[in-house]
Amino acid sequence: MRKKIVAGNWKMNKTFEEGLALASEIINIAKDEHIQKAILVINPPFIHLNALQKLIPQNTNVFLGAQNCYHQKSGAFTGEISVDMLKSIGVQYTIIGHSERREYFNETSEQLAQKINLLLEASITPIFCCGESLSIRESGEHLAYVAQQITEALFHLSAENLQKIVIAYEPIWAIGTGKTASSAQAQEMHAYLRNHLTSKYGETIAQSISILYGGSCNPQNAKELFACADIDGGLIGGASLKSRDFISIAQSF
Repeated sequence: MRKKIVAGNWKMNKTFEEGLALASEIINIAKDEHIQKAILVINPPFIHLNALQKLIPQNTNVFLGAQNCYHQKSGAFTGEISVDMLKSIGVQYTIIGHSERREYFNETSEQLAQKINLLLEASITPIFCCGESLSIRESGEHLAYVAQQITEALFHLSAENLQKIVIAYEPIWAIGTGKTASSAQAQEMHAYLRNHLTSKYGETIAQSISILYGGSCNPQNAKELFACADIDGGLIGGASLKSRDFISIAQSF
C-alpha cells in the first residue's frame, strides 16, 4: 500500500526561533488531533535541522527532511551540505531537484541522479521533484517532458531502490502563483508518470511508489486532489508555513 505523505517545504523562510515555534505547533497539533492517515515531513532550512530533530518525538508520524544536498560525498565545496552531514543529525527525507533548484542553480539530471544515489546509500528517502513550465504545457509536450526527467534521474536504479523513492510532481506554472492544476490535470500527469514507471519496472513496483502533487496545494483544494486515484499527498510550499493549514491538508485524506 502506498504511503500517504504531506511534506512541507519551508524554502528560505523562518528565522531560527520562528522555525522552532512553527515546528512545535505542527508536532503538538498532530499529536493532539491524532493525525495518523498521513506521514508528515517537515523540510526547514538547514539551520533548523539539528534543533528540530530533537523536538520530534520517537514513534511518531512526523519526520525530518532537508531541502537539498550536494552531489559529491565530501570535499572542498564551500557552502554545501553533504548527505553524511544530514544523516549525522537524523534527517530522514530530502527534497531533490525542486524546480527552483533546477532554474536558479542549474541543477542537471546527472547531478540529481548522483544525489539520489548518495541519499539511498545513507538510507535517506529522496523526494524527487519533476514538472513543466507553462510554455511546455501549452506546447502539448508536458507529459513527455516530465517523463523524460524521471527517465534521466531515476531509471538507472534497481527496482528495489526505486521503491525507496518518493516522486513529487510540481507544475511550475502553479508554484507560488495561486494557480492550481485542476484535479483532472493533476491526475492525468500522475497516472501518466505511474504508467511510465510501469513501462520500466512493472505494475507492482509502479503501484508501490508514492507520487505527490506540488503546485499550490492548500486546505481548500487538498481534499479534491487527494481523492484522485494516483495522487498520494502533497509537497506543500506556502501553506506549510502556517501550522493549522498544514495540518488541515494532512486531514484531507
